[in-house]
Amino acid sequence: MQQETANGTGYGAEAGTSGPDERLAALDRLVGTWRVSGGAEGTVVYHWMPGGFFLLQDVDLEQGGTRVRGLEVIGRERPFGAEAPSEDIRSRFYDELGNTFDYVYDVTGDTLTIWAGEPGSPAFFRGEFDAAGDVCTGAWTYPGGGGYASVMTRA
Repeated sequence: MQQETANGTGYGAEAGTSGPDERLAALDRLVGTWRVSGGAEGTVVYHWMPGGFFLLQDVDLEQGGTRVRGLEVIGRERPFGAEAPSEDIRSRFYDELGNTFDYVYDVTGDTLTIWAGEPGSPAFFRGEFDAAGDVCTGAWTYPGGGGYASVMTRA
C-alpha cells in the first residue's frame, strides 16, 4: 500500500496523521478484481487512492434484474477542521442513478463485516476469507429475515 500523500505536500503530516493505520490497512486484502455471485452477480474492483487513506471500489453488478454500477469511497472520515479522523471506517457508495448509500467496514482476522448505516445495524454483510484470501463467502442480512448469500472470488 502506498504510504505517501497524494500530492506530496505532506497534508497527512500537517493534519497530524503520518499514514494509514492498521485497521484501515487491513482492507488491503480486498485490493484486486473480484467476481461476485449469489444474490448479486458481476464484478467489483478495489484499489487504493494515492496516499493510501481511501480504498475505492468500482461496482458493476446485476441484482434482482437491475444493473448496479457505481463507485464506493472507503476510509476514515475527517471533516474540515476536525482534530482526528473518525473511529469507524466509513464509506459512501454512489450509483449511476444518483443514489448514495453509507456503510461501515470492519476486517477482524478473516472476517469482513459491512454494516449498512451504523455499526450494529440489522442490515449487514458478514463473510469469511478462505486461507489463501482469494474467496470471501458470506451473506447480506436484512431486517425481517431477508437477505442473500454472496461469494466473492478473486479474478
